[in-house]
Amino acid sequence: MKQTVFIIIITCLGFASCKKNIAIKNESYSALIDQAMELSKDEDTLKLKEALVTYQKAFNKFPDSIDDYSKYNVSVIASRLKMNDVAFKYLQPLAALIEDDEGYPGWDYILGDYATEDYSNLFQDKCWEQLKQEALINQTQFFDNLALDEAEFFSTKKGALIDTLKAEQLYNYIKNQNNFLPKKKQDYSITFQINDTSSTSYFVHLPKTYNPENQYPMLVYLHGAIRYTTLSDYETKSNLKYANTKYTKRADVNDVVLVFPKADKNFNWMIGDEGFFMVPEIIKQIKSAINIDDDKVFVSGHSNGATGSFSYLMKQPTQFAGFYGFNTHPKVYTGGTFIENVKARSFINFSTDQDYYYPPNANDTLNKIMDSIKADYKDYRYNGFPHWFPDFDEAEPAYDILFEDLSNRKRNPFPKTLQWEFDDNAHGTIDWLNTIKLDTVKTTKLSHKPINFKITKWLKLDDNDKAVAIDVNKKAFDFPRQSGIIVANYQDNVFTISTSKIASFNVYISPEMVNLSKPVKVIVNNVLVFEKSIGFNEAFMINQWSANMDRSQFWVNYINITLD
Repeated sequence: MKQTVFIIIITCLGFASCKKNIAIKNESYSALIDQAMELSKDEDTLKLKEALVTYQKAFNKFPDSIDDYSKYNVSVIASRLKMNDVAFKYLQPLAALIEDDEGYPGWDYILGDYATEDYSNLFQDKCWEQLKQEALINQTQFFDNLALDEAEFFSTKKGALIDTLKAEQLYNYIKNQNNFLPKKKQDYSITFQINDTSSTSYFVHLPKTYNPENQYPMLVYLHGAIRYTTLSDYETKSNLKYANTKYTKRADVNDVVLVFPKADKNFNWMIGDEGFFMVPEIIKQIKSAINIDDDKVFVSGHSNGATGSFSYLMKQPTQFAGFYGFNTHPKVYTGGTFIENVKARSFINFSTDQDYYYPPNANDTLNKIMDSIKADYKDYRYNGFPHWFPDFDEAEPAYDILFEDLSNRKRNPFPKTLQWEFDDNAHGTIDWLNTIKLDTVKTTKLSHKPINFKITKWLKLDDNDKAVAIDVNKKAFDFPRQSGIIVANYQDNVFTISTSKIASFNVYISPEMVNLSKPVKVIVNNVLVFEKSIGFNEAFMINQWSANMDRSQFWVNYINITLD
C-alpha cells in the first residue's frame, strides 16, 4: 500500500516529500485518522473494518477537514474488504480530480504503480473498467497539457543572430541579453532527458510577481534518499510542502526561484558520476527561459541531497555562489575529498547531535580544520534532534540563516586567486582555469598532501530509534586516485601559476580581468610560457554562451598552456 511506503520513508529516511501524505488540519480529526491508519496496517478483517468505521467517524465529525489521502486510504481498505460500493464511492471522485491535495492527477490512482496492489479486488467490477478508460483519456490530456506548459516556459523573444555580430558587439549583446517573456504560471513540471533511454523531470517554482525585466536568485534543492527514489515523468506541488514549506514561504517572500530535480540510485548527485551533469544542465536550461542572476545561483539539500550539495562544491562549483546542507555527510563518494576546494566558495551546514548519517564529533573535527585553512565554512549545531531535523518546527531558525546568507551572498565571477585540486579530468575546471588535465606521472613541483582525519565514534539507531554511539575506526575521506593541484592568481595582465601533476590547462579571459589592448603574460612554475596580446574570439564566445548561458562570467578568449 502507499501508506506503508510513506511510513518507511518518513521513519527510516526522513524523506518527507512522499506522494500521498496526510494533511493535518485539526488535532481531533488527525487523532482519529492516525488511529484508523494504525488499525489499517493489520491484515485482520476485524481490524480493517474497525479502521473503516474510524475513518468514517472522522469524516462525519469533521467534514471540513477531509483530505484526499484519507479518502484514498478508505478506498484501499474497502477494496481489501471487497466492499466494492464503498471503495468506488471514495475512489471515483479522486479519479476525476485534475489534481489532488498533493498536486497529483486523479488518473494516477487508477493507472499508477500502486493500483495493482491497492485495487486488485476491483478489477473484475465493470466500474473499474469504466474508470480505467476515463483515466487513459485524462492521462493523455494531462501529458499534452504538460507539453504545452513546457513549450510556454521555454518561449522567448526572438533575439539577434549572434553569429552575425562582430567582436565587441557580440560581447555587449550577450552581457546584456534579455529575451525573456512573462510566464503564465507560477509552477512548472519540466521533462529532462538524461540519455537515449532514461529521462526524469524537475519542478520550477517562480516568484508570484515574476517580471522578466528583473533578475532573480535561484536555489536548487536536492532531495535525499536517492537509493529509494525513482525518476519521474512529472513533478508536482508536493515539492513545495511538508519540510519544504520552510523553503517555499521564504523563497516567496524573497523572490527566489526554487528548483527541485528528481534523481534515483543510478542518476544522482552523490553516487557515481553518471547523473552529476544533471543539475548544471538543468540550471543552464532554466537560464535560457527565466531571467536568473548568474551570480546568485545556490544549491541546498538534506541528507543525500546535502552530500550532493557538498559534492558540487568539491567538484564543480563554478556556476554557484554558495552551498547549504541539512544533516550533511561532507564527503565525495566518487573520488577524493579535497576540502581546501571549499575556499573557492562557501558552505553552511546544519547538523544535529543525534544524527546517524554523520556523527557530531566528526563535524567538530572538520569545523576545526575548516577554521585552520580559513575556509568560508559554518556549522550550526542543533541538539536533541535526529537525522530528519528539517521536519521539525525547531528547524525554522536554520532556514532563516540560510536565506539571510543567500540574500547577502553574491558570486565573484572573476576571483583574483584560485586554488583547485582534483583527481578526475571531468572536474578540472574552476572559474577562469578551465579544462585542466592531469599528468600523475609528473614529478611533484608544488608540495601538497590531501587533508584527512580519523573518525572513532559513529551513531546508529537502536531498536527504539534512539541514537547510540558505537566505536569505529575509519578515515573521513577516501583518496582512490592520485590528484593534481593548481594555484593561480592574476594582476596587471600577468597570470602567475604553480602546478603539481598537471599536463595542461586553459586560462579563460574576460575584459573585466585584463586590459585587452596590452599583452597578457602567463608565468607557470616560475617560467614565462606566454606573452602576447589577445583579443576577442567570436567562435569561442558563441560556444561559451551556448555551453553555459552565463552573462556575468562570460569569456571572450582563452590561452592554452601545455606543460613539458
